Amino acid sequence: MLLNTRYFGQIEIDPKNIIDFPEGIPGFENVKKFVLLHHEDQDSPFQWLQGVDNPHLAFVVIDPRLCKEDYVVDVEDAEVAILDIRDTGKVLIYSIVVVPEDLSKMTANLKAPVLINTENNKGKQVILNNEDYPIKYYILQQLQKTGG
Repeated sequence: MLLNTRYFGQIEIDPKNIIDFPEGIPGFENVKKFVLLHHEDQDSPFQWLQGVDNPHLAFVVIDPRLCKEDYVVDVEDAEVAILDIRDTGKVLIYSIVVVPEDLSKMTANLKAPVLINTENNKGKQVILNNEDYPIKYYILQQLQKTGG
């Protein structure tokens, strides 16, 4: 399947890799289908969550555990049910990254991670009750420490 994207031009995606977000992403509820795109530099910690319904929409994402080693996701049973999670080892966890012009101010949203159940390709952005996780967590310094 060909997809004309804003940031990557025309790309080929495999329809079986499309992730269904039944509720969309908050603020973009009308976009329900996404694919994960890997960075061309395989060592990069960043990926893109590319909209399929709206190819102009793409989020930079990162595994938050690369920025904060003790990061833990604890979600409500209702969220588990929506994603139909049976094996937590099959769930990918990402934080949406904001990349400003000044890269030293790059942040990741630790408060509202994106969960993707790889068993059924269902995704959801959830809001954690943990008050220690900010919406804007400055990540550049942490990535430099960990070599990311």
